[in-house]
Amino acid sequence: MDYIMNGVANGDVASKLMEGGFNVNCLRPYIGKNGKSYITTINAAGKLVSTQVANATATLRKDDWKILDDAIVKAAMPRLKAVADVRGAGLTYTIPNGMGKTVLETETQGDANDATVSMDGLREGADDRPTFEINNLPLPIIHKDFSFSARQLQTSRNGGSPLDTTMAESAGRKVAEMAEKILIGESTGTTYGGGTVYGYTNFPDRSIRTVTAPTASGWTGATFLADLLAMREQAKTDYHYGPYMVYLSSAWDQYIDDDYKAASDKTIRTRAKEIDGITDIRTLDYLSDTQIIMVQMTSDVVREVIGMDFTTLQWETNGGMKVNFKVMAIMVPQIRSDQNDRCGIVHGSV
Repeated sequence: MDYIMNGVANGDVASKLMEGGFNVNCLRPYIGKNGKSYITTINAAGKLVSTQVANATATLRKDDWKILDDAIVKAAMPRLKAVADVRGAGLTYTIPNGMGKTVLETETQGDANDATVSMDGLREGADDRPTFEINNLPLPIIHKDFSFSARQLQTSRNGGSPLDTTMAESAGRKVAEMAEKILIGESTGTTYGGGTVYGYTNFPDRSIRTVTAPTASGWTGATFLADLLAMREQAKTDYHYGPYMVYLSSAWDQYIDDDYKAASDKTIRTRAKEIDGITDIRTLDYLSDTQIIMVQMTSDVVREVIGMDFTTLQWETNGGMKVNFKVMAIMVPQIRSDQNDRCGIVHGSV
């Protein structure tokens, strides 16, 4: 068992992380062309450099690491739809050396009074200032392990064939799936340090609306549009005016990809995308039941806190006969509302 308590490391992995200042590259050593062990570090100028180390035994070549990392990222990307939308919109907050931090401390700000209107500017206005409240966001690690035997690695090297990346791909896929589920709210949020990680469908301050089931008698494309328009009005009532992303569970697909009306040249989905303020309507694989999520894509509503992107670590056990790997990521959604509990998320369910 590897753990760190009161600043003291116990176990090989924990000790190496402590020695390296929680720089995860200390657990990513590779064999250089001269047969010696190296790790990649960042110098004072912010450039990546190779540093020779004597206390880290490398079992993989640099090309082996590239094969593994490419396989993990390739397997992970298709599973990150909602997360990719947030990151693609630039709604991210990066924490340098996220392994060395367990919570992100942020503040919510109250609103000030309205401005005063007068003809000469002499009328005394209300003297106030915003109030602030401190919130803590836990920074849990999402991780999945896999391993090779030393014999498998040597056989691959002797035969000149690349490593079998099946296990690495599976680990990367599982980490990505969990990151997606946490953002959607389909995974129970972590509670730590006085804060809780929430997603779109379990954030306490989200707006909730009952929508008509597509299986209900008389349901049409116009019914679906009416529900979306009502959800948009709820968001506007909470002073959130877009732009909005709309997410649907897969149960909607067979209905909204049908014609909007008889002999129409548009599907229901295409017609719904024409609603002002809606950027796109997408299906999420891990959104359960018959749900609709409308999210204002701005940083005061949601952002992805990134303490560490997809990273693979390596260490040895069983006297070096077993080489262990761990795919890790610190990717935590920060769902936000103001001090009046107004949030730019509307959650619809039947």
